[in-house]
Amino acid sequence: MSCGFVFGQIAEKRHFKSIVEREKQLNAVPAIASRYPPEDTAYHQQLVAGNVVVASDYFKTFTASLINIFGGSITPFESLLDRGRREAILRMKAEAQTLNADMVFNVKLETSRIAAGRAGAIEVLAYGTAMIPTGAISRDAAQPVVAELSVTTKQI
Repeated sequence: MSCGFVFGQIAEKRHFKSIVEREKQLNAVPAIASRYPPEDTAYHQQLVAGNVVVASDYFKTFTASLINIFGGSITPFESLLDRGRREAILRMKAEAQTLNADMVFNVKLETSRIAAGRAGAIEVLAYGTAMIPTGAISRDAAQPVVAELSVTTKQI
């Protein structure tokens, strides 16, 4: 039990440190929950998304089950959700940055619980609309996805 606590704390602190460093790097790409983008500049728009699955360690699961018996706020899972949300948003912003986007609008978060044995995990999906200035389209974004459909007719 104590090993789970120690190694879980080390992994969580390491992940938080990584998140803080990447948030500083991606601070130039704001993620905004508003549905109405600015209309002062012409933008191309593209859907961007980032998702992550974060597993719970056994100590957090054990502590949460004890709290669940007596009732109250399950604080061990709050940090798990915080890490998942922040990581998903960072991955979404990184995708927007590769497209040379100025910002990401209409950001939404979806969470789901994945139960696997005793220790569970959560999946967090962050998605939004990348606002790419008209003159700043990257090569990947400039390639439209085109599907060809062939229809064969048979006469009877």
